[in-house]
This record gives sequence, C-alpha cells and structure tokens, in this order.
Amino acid sequence: MPMTNAAEYLERTAARVPDKVAFSDASGSLTFGQLLTRARALGTVLAGLPGCKNAPVAVLTGRTVQSVAALQGVLQSGNYYVPIDEQMPEARMRRILAQVHARAIVFPEACRPQAERLADCAPLVCLEEAEKTVPDNALLQARREQIIDLDPVYLLFTSGSTGTPKGVVVCHRNVCEFIPCFAETFAITEKDVLANQAPFDFDVSVKDIYSTLKTGATMQIIPKKFFSFPTKLLDYLVEREVTTLIWAVSALCIISTLKGF
Repeated sequence: MPMTNAAEYLERTAARVPDKVAFSDASGSLTFGQLLTRARALGTVLAGLPGCKNAPVAVLTGRTVQSVAALQGVLQSGNYYVPIDEQMPEARMRRILAQVHARAIVFPEACRPQAERLADCAPLVCLEEAEKTVPDNALLQARREQIIDLDPVYLLFTSGSTGTPKGVVVCHRNVCEFIPCFAETFAITEKDVLANQAPFDFDVSVKDIYSTLKTGATMQIIPKKFFSFPTKLLDYLVEREVTTLIWAVSALCIISTLKGF
C-alpha cells in the first residue's frame, strides 16, 4: 500500500525489525523500536500544545541520534519540523523563527542555554523531559488522520549568504515518492550501513535519514572532527563497517584525493 505520510517509514520498519540498530553516533545508538517510542512520546507532548497542529516546530539540532528522534517526534505529532543548527548565531536563529512563527522549540538538554535565549519566540520543549511521557496513541492517530500528502514534512533554510535566509518547504508526497526511487537506484537495503556527513539542516541529510528509515539500514553519524583527520576518518568508516556514502563532493574529495577508497 503506497504511503502518504513520511512518518510511516519509521513505523513500518519498527514493526518489521524493532531491535535492529537504526541510528548510531559516538555516544550511543537507538533501535528502530526505541526511536519510535521516543518519537511518539515527544509527539504526544507537542500534540497537546495550543495551536500546535500541522504547524512549524523548530528543532535545535546537532547531529546525534537524539536529533533524529526529535525530528520524527514532530512528524508523529502531526506537525512539520524546522531544523536549526544549535551552533548558528542567535541572530540567524531569530531571523528564521521570525519567518516561520514556530509553535514550539524542541531542544536537547545540552542545548538548554541556546534554547532559553529564544524563549520569547515560542514555548520550549526539552527532548529528554518529553521522552518520559507515556505516548497517547489515540491522540497521535487522530492527528495523523488530519494530515494529507501535500502537507509539509519539513522546512529547511538556505544559507542566506546572498541575503535573507529563505525557507524551502517539502511535503509528504515529495518524500514518499522520492525516497523509494532513490533507495532502489542505489540498491540500498537493510544490510547497508550509511555514514552521515551532512548537517541535519542541509538537504543532503534527508537522503541519509529517510533511506535508513525506509530500508531498515543503519546510519552512522560521523563526528565532525574526523573530517579534519582523514586517516582517523577512514579508520572510523572501517570500524563501523560503512557501505554507503551520500556526501557533499568536498567531503568525498578528502578521501578520494588521498586514494582512501
């Protein structure tokens, strides 16, 4: 049965391989089942906020397994996410928030200082606190039934290097039609291990995240520091048994120019 909501990728794969590692970073990992449970807990909290229905929710992201749980939690709530890099200047964060009028700002505990400086922009939701909530599956199902395939999944902002940052909206139909073709074209299966290089507020990362959720592959989130040390980067790829790289050309050149492949 064709999918009409991008949140179904995680749900279907979690039902099929709940105990398989989905996402891993330097500090830990989450299985598909654990990821879905955490996403539904956050989704329940967001769905209970006033006016938070098919609306933008900002997510302060690094590149961690927690970040993926936060993004999927927004989808579970029947809203769409706006990733904001936790390291970007506060002035840029405020420009983005002023444009989107976010109904909430989700943040991990590690980003509390940045989030609290933005408390005047939208209600704050701590990810770790929200994940303690018992999921309300009836509420989440009711929200799901109100979402159509032309509603947004996410809103990413351009760099703003030539002016004011501009938001680009991608809907559920876009993701649900693109990802199966992408995974088939590059023969990505649940046996693969993807190595993520792109920040989660950059569109290349969408291929990493949703190819993983669709196929049941595993995604290894590579620490940024390794891209300054090519030999350590290569060791990391071997250690994590990586099979697939969907990287920016500049990142691939770090390895290819050294004949690392």
